[in-house]
Amino acid sequence: MFRPGERLSEEALSEALSVSRNTLREAFRQLAQEGVLVHEFGRGVFVRTLTADDVRDIYAMRRILELAAVRNLPNAPAGALEQVRLAVETAEEASARSDWGAVGSANMRFHQAVAELAGSYRVREAVRRLLAELRLVFVVMDDLREFHEPYLKSNRALYELLAAGDAAAAETAFSAYFDTAESQLLAAYGNR
Repeated sequence: MFRPGERLSEEALSEALSVSRNTLREAFRQLAQEGVLVHEFGRGVFVRTLTADDVRDIYAMRRILELAAVRNLPNAPAGALEQVRLAVETAEEASARSDWGAVGSANMRFHQAVAELAGSYRVREAVRRLLAELRLVFVVMDDLREFHEPYLKSNRALYELLAAGDAAAAETAFSAYFDTAESQLLAAYGNR
């Protein structure tokens, strides 16, 4: 895993991945567009380092997009709520194995599935990009279990509200969820 701020060696990665340097440059370009990498002229390509302001901005956008998706629950596409349930169950299964990296990945799938409730390609893609950036934030967490474990119950409770069709209560709960997660990540940043 590459850490924020780490310089990526085009030559070493090209060799390790058995891809041409042109292919790797295209991947770097795409990841830079996604906000995960930065290209510094004359210096190279680096894993992006997010700031506390970036975290605040990511959460501001998540509130706009995901809460709107929750409000759209009555009009959600067929199967969207099922994907939310599957993400919750996947996280619970990973927790039982103490695979906290997999719990984190399932949590990302949970939020991507929530975004699907909006029934909008643009919302889905915007949330996907935000979640890709958010993964850069998780590396500041010292203990993945301590970070992810409380969200298992929260995600289950959020899913139950959605499954019951209570979009208003789900929106309130999601808002509090975002407040807690944002505060937790900002506190971790403050300890660096």
